[in-house]
Amino acid sequence: MNYSAILEDIYAQVQPFLENGRVADYIPELAHIPPTKFGMVVCTPDGGLFQIGDAAENFSIQSVSKVFVLTLAMQHEGDGIWQRIGREPSGTAFNSLVQLEYENGIPRNPFINAGA
Repeated sequence: MNYSAILEDIYAQVQPFLENGRVADYIPELAHIPPTKFGMVVCTPDGGLFQIGDAAENFSIQSVSKVFVLTLAMQHEGDGIWQRIGREPSGTAFNSLVQLEYENGIPRNPFINAGA
């Protein structure tokens, strides 16, 4: 598989859209980052490393960390993790604690702040 070509294709397709959104300026660490920053990396099981764009720049991963935390929790607890965390949309803001109070301390899903 030609990962470099795939990354180049995706990179080219994304370029016209990089200035369409806004930076999350309510998060101090992100407020000063130019919205045009974009990079991708693919690491293959055999040790291959393919990257494009701003992939070598450090950045604050913010909520992306929730995917890694869930993966580690599932490795440690297995399916037992789902006894403490739900799998449903919350219907409230990602940082709201209201739903957590209604659900007796059980977060609706692992991707809202209360479930992370």
